[in-house]
Amino acid sequence: MTELTSFIAGLPKAELHVHHVGSASPRIVAELAARHEGASPVPADPVALADYFAFRDFAHFIEVYLSVVDLIRDDEDVRVLTFEVARELARQQVRYAELTITPYSSVKRGIPAKAFCEAIEDARRGAAAEFGVDLRWCFDIPGEAGLAAAEETLRIALDERPDGLISFGLGGPEVGVPRPQFKPFFDQARAAGLRSVPHAGETTGPQTVWDALRELGAERIGHGISAAQDPELLAYLAEHRIPLEISPTSNVRTRAVGSIEEHPLVTLVGAGVPVSINSDDPPMFGTTLEAEYAVAARLLDLDERGVAELAKAGVEQSFLDPAGKSALLAEIDAYSGRSA
Repeated sequence: MTELTSFIAGLPKAELHVHHVGSASPRIVAELAARHEGASPVPADPVALADYFAFRDFAHFIEVYLSVVDLIRDDEDVRVLTFEVARELARQQVRYAELTITPYSSVKRGIPAKAFCEAIEDARRGAAAEFGVDLRWCFDIPGEAGLAAAEETLRIALDERPDGLISFGLGGPEVGVPRPQFKPFFDQARAAGLRSVPHAGETTGPQTVWDALRELGAERIGHGISAAQDPELLAYLAEHRIPLEISPTSNVRTRAVGSIEEHPLVTLVGAGVPVSINSDDPPMFGTTLEAEYAVAARLLDLDERGVAELAKAGVEQSFLDPAGKSALLAEIDAYSGRSA
């Protein structure tokens, strides 16, 4: 372990773009596959999962992702999964995380919305007590499921309104799923006090990012890497301080970019665009948040001070309350000072 790797491992962090089901460890996925044998083609062997998670392209990733979703059959599955995700976050010194959750997928599979929300809240309280991890929720629309899913996601968000819910998102494929059609749902979510954090510009061009900004009122963008292709968009994001949630390994594994070396992170940072570093669906992509920080440090040629600034950026761009931000920023500064 290098000195920088060791520094990253101990660094207090926030994570802003990490998916609920996509964070299920191979052990948990295998246990669910064994428990619900026949419910999904997901193998019950943790070793075989590595091959199962070898994605041909983004469409194949979505197919595999949904097969894992099929394993979440009841509220106890939801609670255990959420708690175990928190355990892994805590192992990586994550103090605060905004977890992207797709309640529509579970409700469609028979879990009542109220039971689903009670399960994630029970896990949130347990995670805070046992691990010291503060979890918050982004309820996102699965874009591939269309406007009916958007309507149901909004209904669940507004009717159940779990304590940890802070934002409203849009995930899934971008191709063939234009962002403007979701404007009425984002308008209502924002009017109810939820923040807007749609995915955009992951596998499509800059226009998708513009649409997310203009039509969905995006305050942060999930991925947004195609912004690097549009100088006007780069300038807009920099001027208006609209952050991009960057997950480098994810973009390579879904073939959104050809290689880590081709990732536009350097271009984005060079243009003054605010960014945070995230892991997206870490076990599925064979990565961790620590590994993503190491990738970013290599691409941006950062030392310990630079890595600490990246961690602070994640806190500052979060929807954590001011007191919580101040405390976590102070913890990062204290850690950096001890390591200097």
